[in-house]
Amino acid sequence: MDFITIGDTTVDEFIRLKDAHISCDINNQDCTISMKWGDKIPYDFSVLVPGVGNAANAAVAAARLGLSSGFISNVGRDRYGEDILAMFNTEGVDTRYVAVNDGIPTNHHYVLWYGAERTILIRHENFPYRIPDEFVPPKWIYLSSTGEDAEAFHTGLALWLAEHPETKLAFQPGTFQMKMGKAKLAALYAATEVVACNKEEAERILEVGETDIKTLLEQMRALGPKTALITDGPNGAYAYDGAHMLKVPMYPDLKPAYDRTGAGDAMTSTFVAALALGKSLSEALLWGPINAMAVVQEIGAQKGLLTREKIEEYLANAPSEYRVESL
Repeated sequence: MDFITIGDTTVDEFIRLKDAHISCDINNQDCTISMKWGDKIPYDFSVLVPGVGNAANAAVAAARLGLSSGFISNVGRDRYGEDILAMFNTEGVDTRYVAVNDGIPTNHHYVLWYGAERTILIRHENFPYRIPDEFVPPKWIYLSSTGEDAEAFHTGLALWLAEHPETKLAFQPGTFQMKMGKAKLAALYAATEVVACNKEEAERILEVGETDIKTLLEQMRALGPKTALITDGPNGAYAYDGAHMLKVPMYPDLKPAYDRTGAGDAMTSTFVAALALGKSLSEALLWGPINAMAVVQEIGAQKGLLTREKIEEYLANAPSEYRVESL
């Protein structure tokens, strides 16, 4: 198989708020949302989206781009678990390595959605993570967010990768993996082909304050990965492989964003999928923002994901300023 992702999956329940107040600092950053305490808060509608999460989104993105894609994860033996498996089967994602667990409910997150932004209330169940006994080494593994009790799994995966150099690892650290710290994950970072995160996450992983992108790229790569990818919202995305330090702008939105959930996952997974398809670093960097642009036009992290043909069509019709430059 070309591309196996590992990580938690969930059902996201989107709640479209009608009445809230947003406060931001002078740079329009560090925003907070507030609502009246003890009141009844009206909302427009809610939507349940099954089979999402960093790694789940990456599996679907890879499948739509033409890679043979599979998923190592866990669900509960419940309706939500059934919905998730059905969704992956519809998308052509191999689910043979998704464990169905008795006595543990499927992850269920709540997305408070206001304007184009959202805050997600998360709960990761304590699922048992392991590499399946019958696991056939793929060309790429894409690891992202797992529960906080999966520390031993990461150690085991680093050992497995040392025994299977034919498999490349892309690592998009999730909340609890960042919380584990770079020291505990040192062996895994050393075995990584591509590490990907946004600017704020890079600063958290490296345990530094506000730092310029060039330094962050160098320090993320110094952890061991061959290539570092860092996204920085409207400022674009950056990659460094030790020889080339590159920047690409955002692909211009066709219309105002509807929901920004999954934009980062789309960027990162498309970048890695492009590399898996044999694209160069600069070509992969051009692919990622196109899928991120498409995702924010729809509800949830997967509905807007594009096929390879559509990516190439957008690239062929891109404005002249959409190009990769040296940083």
